[in-house]
Amino acid sequence: MEDNEDFLLGMKLLLKPYFLTIHTCKSPDSITKLIQQMQFDVILLDMNFNAGINSGNEGLFWMQQILKQDAKAIVVLITAYADIDLAVKAMQKGATSFLQKGTSEEQILSTILQAYEKRISHNRIDQLTHKQQHLTQQLQNVFLQGKSTAMQQVMRMVEKVANTEANVLITGESGTGKSLIAEVIHRLSDRKHDLLVTVDLASLPENLLESELFGYRKGAFTDAQQDKPGKIEIASGGTLFFDEIGNIPLHYQAKLLSVLQNREVLPLGSNYPIAVDVRVISATNKSLQNLQEERLFREDLLYRLNTVTIEMPPLRDRLDDIGPIAQHYLKHYADRYHKDALQIDKNVLQKLKEYAWPGNVRELQHAIEKAVILSDNNKLSVHDFPLKSRYNSTGVGFDLAQNEQRLITAALNKCEGNMSKAAQLLGITRATLYNKLTKYGIAKI
Repeated sequence: MEDNEDFLLGMKLLLKPYFLTIHTCKSPDSITKLIQQMQFDVILLDMNFNAGINSGNEGLFWMQQILKQDAKAIVVLITAYADIDLAVKAMQKGATSFLQKGTSEEQILSTILQAYEKRISHNRIDQLTHKQQHLTQQLQNVFLQGKSTAMQQVMRMVEKVANTEANVLITGESGTGKSLIAEVIHRLSDRKHDLLVTVDLASLPENLLESELFGYRKGAFTDAQQDKPGKIEIASGGTLFFDEIGNIPLHYQAKLLSVLQNREVLPLGSNYPIAVDVRVISATNKSLQNLQEERLFREDLLYRLNTVTIEMPPLRDRLDDIGPIAQHYLKHYADRYHKDALQIDKNVLQKLKEYAWPGNVRELQHAIEKAVILSDNNKLSVHDFPLKSRYNSTGVGFDLAQNEQRLITAALNKCEGNMSKAAQLLGITRATLYNKLTKYGIAKI
């Protein structure tokens, strides 16, 4: 949107190789109608439309009109006058960037393409946020509203810590729903309107870890063709979730600790740190205490991460939740595979409770999906679940460690977290109980 026809033609020719549709207009009077008719990725707006006026107020006025209709519009203001104060004022009022006429074509193109990348990033964030909100709603309705005492305790802890800035460490076996708890904590926090960024340290190759976390500047290494923000910078204002934090290599832990302490990140190839504001949630199926004792995990980083620790109970300790979870996944997969009339036999639920579920909720989910796919009847029976019972003929499991953990958890629940009473009930000393809590990674209630 510009009053100079030659400038409009030049910009159209410059941008044609990079954009499918380029719309130009000379008068600002058509701005409102255009914004209503089309959604623009980038809007270039002249700051002065009338000859002899160079205050920039026209551009600021029309930019505000644009932002009223599209609060996330990407507006790049253009002027023939290099006024730093005006540029600062424009950025404060919502401009994405600022161009001076006479700037080289390379600089103009670079500024516009960077603005376009920002629009794409906003769209991705909106999509992820919508997906997260939908997922969290499902979780809160089904998975996390467990009847078991163990899950009720977890949810009480979640409600206490969610609306704080405390860093949270979520521990528990694989498949227990640690990442889902992280989702809920984020959605219940004051940061819920910003992004939850996940870093899966179990699957991220070590040679990519530093650039993914901290980002890089153009030219930092051979393939660095342009600036790229890291996951930490992207998460600023929101929540950063480290999944399987126990997998982070020791030589990167000091740099991560520095980020958490100084609240700033230094991209590769840059001499200037970037301020970041993140709340950190971490998850692990390993004992970080054991890793620390083996000098594989920094003690000071551990203290930074576990202001509050939440222990996710295994499914075998949530027997009352197996039925509701199974029914949820039955409905989900019956809808997906167009078997709406499918039901589950009441005898199946008993069989599901007798199985050890080493893969926890994730394994139950897959078992239900497989049964739904293969079933030829309207009701799932015990034959659709070829699972081995975890009990012998006396109904007692043979796994000594699992039984000990179960007894300790049961004693703590019965004594409402009173360590002395729980130790007395178990017939051991308080010191021994503490040692076993550490050994098995059981959180004190």
